[in-house]
Amino acid sequence: MKDDYIISVRGLYKSFIRGADVIEVLNGIDLDVFKGEGVAITGPSGTGKSTLLNLLGGLDRPQSGSICYAGQDITCIRDNELAIFRNITIGFVFQFHFLLSEFSALENVMMPAMISSKKDEDLRQKAAFLLERVGLKDRIAHRPGELSGGEQQRVALARALMMSPEVLLADEPTGDLDPETGKKMIVLLSELKRSIGVTMVVVTHNPDLAKIMDRVMVLKGGHLEPCAT
Repeated sequence: MKDDYIISVRGLYKSFIRGADVIEVLNGIDLDVFKGEGVAITGPSGTGKSTLLNLLGGLDRPQSGSICYAGQDITCIRDNELAIFRNITIGFVFQFHFLLSEFSALENVMMPAMISSKKDEDLRQKAAFLLERVGLKDRIAHRPGELSGGEQQRVALARALMMSPEVLLADEPTGDLDPETGKKMIVLLSELKRSIGVTMVVVTHNPDLAKIMDRVMVLKGGHLEPCAT
């Protein structure tokens, strides 16, 4: 039923101007994602997968179309309202972790809550719990430069979960990891999906990561279609 959709996208268009050319990246995308569902978006490089994810996360705006979260169209709200919505509702995991080098793992995880001006004294406890959950109980005081690539990505995942988001958007979360570390990240995401029940939309070239999602979509030629099995 429509009421069960946490994300509903209709007629999404996005293009870029390159010199004298207009590059149409997304050409009328429709997508519905159920609450608690995991959706993988695959497809060739350069087809607009990251662009689509950025639009879903309110990091960019489309030329036309709607992106509704539980009925609220985020394409129609002002930038300051969108920033608040994004911080509360959506958790982001990118291919590159974007951790702040001068802060510890614990402080990096706490950052979304600190940005929202939350002063709850339990924030440190929650951040520590999340780091323990991603297997970094003994690394909470370490700065990013003292962590491996896989550890840094796990810190980024814990940070994405800090505000207990309804939706987790992940852009190639295993793309910058070696194969063995990538497998560990896939297991972790699978466990979190099962235990927390957060809705996930994941852009990936990794077939093993796509397999743990409930549904796989392919973006090609500006259109999003179910993956042929």
